[in-house]
Amino acid sequence: MFELLFQKFDEKVNLTEEEKELSKTFFAPKKLRKKQYLLQEGDPCRSIAFVEKGMLRLYAIDEKGAEHVVQFAFEGWWIADQYSFLTGEPSIYTIDALEDCELLLLTKQAEDQLMEKIPKMEKYFRILLQNNLIATQRRLMSSLSHSAEEKYLELVTSCPTIPQRVPQHMMASYLGITPETLSRIRKQMSLKR
Repeated sequence: MFELLFQKFDEKVNLTEEEKELSKTFFAPKKLRKKQYLLQEGDPCRSIAFVEKGMLRLYAIDEKGAEHVVQFAFEGWWIADQYSFLTGEPSIYTIDALEDCELLLLTKQAEDQLMEKIPKMEKYFRILLQNNLIATQRRLMSSLSHSAEEKYLELVTSCPTIPQRVPQHMMASYLGITPETLSRIRKQMSLKR
């Protein structure tokens, strides 16, 4: 179950086989069925999750009942409410499974111990946080300055399988547009081909 996780570690840090074996002891495997929750709004986010198989989404529901998808997480990605995870405060987000999932969970205490026992992991998580900050800033700039079509093209370029794996209304929510607008964009793009 740790193959993909170790592949991702290897992209950023070089762990010995002993360090890889030791790192396994800090993770808790978890399976979720489609539509099951990993985190519900109001609960503290006690773990960050690495997706070995399947897909999840992180979203919030506003006071009018509208859903706002903040993140999708596919195989090889991490997902959590970082603020809640780091502070212990109740989460404003929900995380649920869009497909059957196999996850590796890491609690804050386990993450701290992992970095203490294997100092290279501190570099790994620093790089993850830096990449997350960059991606968040780029997404914010895109949402402020790009057209709906440009945002859709960016999404399908970075995640080519998303149209087959995610319902259209969730993609529209992630892009900050209506499902009707997304449908129109997809139709126009198919006519251009």
